[in-house]
Amino acid sequence: MLGEKHDLIHEFPELEGKIEAMRESNEPFASLMDQYDDLDSRVRKLEELGTPVADETIEELKKQRLLLKDQLYELLRP
Repeated sequence: MLGEKHDLIHEFPELEGKIEAMRESNEPFASLMDQYDDLDSRVRKLEELGTPVADETIEELKKQRLLLKDQLYELLRP
């Protein structure tokens, strides 16, 4: 869906407390979160504005977002 929220708390609502705690106390995690949030924002803006962009470009951004989400989830896992 276009403009769908993919921020980490929407993706993993059951981990909201842990996400917030790690963002405050773990600099590498916070840095990855910032990268993820920036990339998610870029993707959503491109989708919502209907900005002409090659399919390959938007797909590459989505792949990068997915890789960051996987890295973040690995850090969140108990």
